Amino acid sequence: MFNYKFNRIVRFVAVLSLLAISTSVFAEQGLFWKAESPTGKTTYLFGTIHTDDNRVTNFAPSVNDAINASDTFMMETLAPSDPNVFKSEDGSLQEVLTEKELAQVSQLAEFHTMHRDAAMYMKPWLLAVVFDSPRPLTPFGQDNLLMTKAEEQGKEIIGIEDTAEHFGVMDGFSRDEQLTMLRAVLKRTQKTKERDYESLMSAYLSGDSAKISSLDKKITGGMLPAPIWEKMRTKLIDERNAIMAERVIAEGTEKNVFVAVGASHLAGKSGLIAQLKNAGYKMTRLVK
Repeated sequence: MFNYKFNRIVRFVAVLSLLAISTSVFAEQGLFWKAESPTGKTTYLFGTIHTDDNRVTNFAPSVNDAINASDTFMMETLAPSDPNVFKSEDGSLQEVLTEKELAQVSQLAEFHTMHRDAAMYMKPWLLAVVFDSPRPLTPFGQDNLLMTKAEEQGKEIIGIEDTAEHFGVMDGFSRDEQLTMLRAVLKRTQKTKERDYESLMSAYLSGDSAKISSLDKKITGGMLPAPIWEKMRTKLIDERNAIMAERVIAEGTEKNVFVAVGASHLAGKSGLIAQLKNAGYKMTRLVK
């Protein structure tokens, strides 16, 4: 029942990560960085937006050159082998949603080419992410295209997080909190989602820090109660940044590494740029 389109779900989870941007996220302008370590190795940081939109999938030659110069390609996580990482331990949504909400879930599941039974047993927070995302037209999102380039060049492929970590990032939220997230998304119209997606895309393409900060509060923070929003921001960004930085630095001590992560993980006080600087890396912005 859950064995379907893993790569699509990987992208959906990461979309939420990009929407949950802290207000200081783009204090450092730029989405593509060369980080030279004290050991003489190079780590390339590429901030992604997890979509197959062709506006972000035509990469500059510098990106391919950076992958070619690397020994290892790191992305947030790899596709899971166990579909149960998507499944809620609290039973079916049939037991807790109203008839109107169940009809909405069925309609949105069909829109996202998801089996209805899979949707009913999925973690509510994860289902909220799926339903609030644009419907992919291809399996080739920005992250997957970069990974494919690395595979074609024979690079080692590593997930920064294992799949249990990645898909369990918000399992600490209660069922009621997760249902609050899902219900907030069910209230959003398709027109609103598309408008917000275009705003986010425009901000990503321009690297406009003020615009992205305002989108943070407007889109994600604006639809959730403040305590849930703050807890979600901490779980998705701050806590994961600390783990990501530690693992990227460890991998980059002896190897040249290309790292593709959601753009929200790059800048800000807890971001990878600041943490690499603190670890003695020399940072240079590149053209993507």
